[in-house]
Amino acid sequence: MQENTGAGYPGDADVQDDFELAGVPDAFQRLWTPHRMAYIKGGSQQFKDAAACPFCVGPNRTDEEALIVHRGATCYVVLNLFPYNPGHLLVCPYRHIPEYTDLTLEETAEFAALTQTAMRVLRKVSNPGGFNLGMNQGAVGGAGIAAHLHQHVVPRWGGDGNFFPIIAQTKAITQTLDEVRQLVAEAWPAAAESGLAPAGEPDA
Repeated sequence: MQENTGAGYPGDADVQDDFELAGVPDAFQRLWTPHRMAYIKGGSQQFKDAAACPFCVGPNRTDEEALIVHRGATCYVVLNLFPYNPGHLLVCPYRHIPEYTDLTLEETAEFAALTQTAMRVLRKVSNPGGFNLGMNQGAVGGAGIAAHLHQHVVPRWGGDGNFFPIIAQTKAITQTLDEVRQLVAEAWPAAAESGLAPAGEPDA
């Protein structure tokens, strides 16, 4: 068993390690985030080939594998693998197109309707105080996957922009992707139905 009685450690108390592992305590705390290694190794890539595009490949997998919460006729909704906040959704057309102007009228209508439903669902399951909606067009416009159009639907809460992302480039996510996907998918049908109410009638 190792002991360290040197001054300067939290509380100046003895630090004991029952496992006799190497290391000297210091003033830092560690936030272990091994799931981030997938992003660190892969990083943000540009997929020009539809066969390699994750937004094209995803719909060919199960909803659970691809993190899809809803499949429409021309577009679908999926959880962001690297969310800014829990419930960060992406609305995507099935077609491999890069820009908003490439959508057909039918696709545009469903794209907008799914965005509205996504907001209703997130209000129901997590009660956010607001939202960020956005589409980054082209690599120079900040699109992580510029070749396949996608819109971000990000729920926001007061205080979610704390020092972590600003100083440490780290986001603390309080729910697993599996948990969020199940909650959103289960709430989707009722939220979609409420969106069909005549104009002037409030959402349920």
